[in-house]
Amino acid sequence: MQSRTLRSLARLATALALVGSCPLRAGGDVSKDPEWYRSAVVYGVIPPRFGPEPLKAVTARLDALRDLGVDALWLAPINPTDDPGDVSYAITDYFAVRADFGTPEDLRTLVREAHARGIRVLLDFVPNHTSIGHPHHRDAEARGRASRYWRWYDRDARGNVTHYFDWKHLPNLDYRNVTVREMMKDAFAYWVREYDVDGFRVDAAWGIRQRAPHFWTELQHHLARVKPGIFLLAEASARDPFYVRNGFGAAYDWTGELGKWAWEKVFDDPSRIGRALDAALSLHATPMHRVARFLNAAARRVPPRRGGGSARRVRVPPRRRSGRACPRRAELRKRGAAPPRGPPWRTIAVVGRHRAARRHGPARRSPHARGGRRGEGSARPRAPTRGQSRRLPVSRRRRTMTRSPGPPARTGAPD
Repeated sequence: MQSRTLRSLARLATALALVGSCPLRAGGDVSKDPEWYRSAVVYGVIPPRFGPEPLKAVTARLDALRDLGVDALWLAPINPTDDPGDVSYAITDYFAVRADFGTPEDLRTLVREAHARGIRVLLDFVPNHTSIGHPHHRDAEARGRASRYWRWYDRDARGNVTHYFDWKHLPNLDYRNVTVREMMKDAFAYWVREYDVDGFRVDAAWGIRQRAPHFWTELQHHLARVKPGIFLLAEASARDPFYVRNGFGAAYDWTGELGKWAWEKVFDDPSRIGRALDAALSLHATPMHRVARFLNAAARRVPPRRGGGSARRVRVPPRRRSGRACPRRAELRKRGAAPPRGPPWRTIAVVGRHRAARRHGPARRSPHARGGRRGEGSARPRAPTRGQSRRLPVSRRRRTMTRSPGPPARTGAPD
């Protein structure tokens, strides 16, 4: 599938610093604090970039991650997919672990060992749509209205499956269908019940908010019965207070425009940094500690990927390093890079009162880029639109990696 880069590399790829007033946890069992995210560092993990046995490789680096001050891991989607990149949002099974990432027991071990070190585990979950390769969609396409899954997918007046933007290979699920809602609640709960995960980054939360806004409250109540305190991060703008009022712990620091970061131009004009920073931080509709703010630091050259390909140097001027919301991305066009020894980037996001982020070693930034979703146009007239952004083209999914947030540099641990 052809793909284009969607958003800033600053989403999954790296350290989410949810900055508040509490000191960083030094280790130990996961605390019971329901607002742990007020002062937390959430490290984005793309498992294949940690080693040839991805989930085991991540587990082997937990001590190093703990030493960095990491409070939670944010795992890239671990569900099976028909789009075998390192990061894929084209899901074909909501109740299984990707075989190329590891086994269910590998994931259980990772979560158990992370908890033993006081580190929470969040999964990147994709409830808005499936892949066209999902068995339910294939059955609906093959059998038409005779299929039991025909009504699982949102359709226009002509019976065509809807999708957002040019994501033709990612058909929207129909949340008016109670069977779909129950299936998805069970899917979320499955990972909590079977693997004891601590929360989810919810992909395209804005899409379901448009089609079935009541679902999020239903989900939050359902998960609370399984494990109180589950944390949900909405991929949606925190300027809409809907999300934190309906089950989410936090939402993105987007403007009112879908996918547009509030920090995008804060540091462009040195004479206006103070006013621009104040405007980016000012948010009255949603409490400050419920806003995930992504900041990027320095960048380096990305090595060529295995099997060919090229890399671009990405530079962020030193004055911009501490707060650039969307730096230019290094784009690698081919797959299969051997993971470098450590992440050449450091990306953080801030939730809560603004203050300087803690540094752990040299400034680093690990990007996560997402490829485009195939196709052109959208079958749904109410699909959101957004202005053009040089750094945030709207198309995504499949999200092809441009450079992994590989494992952190070792802190004395032997290979």
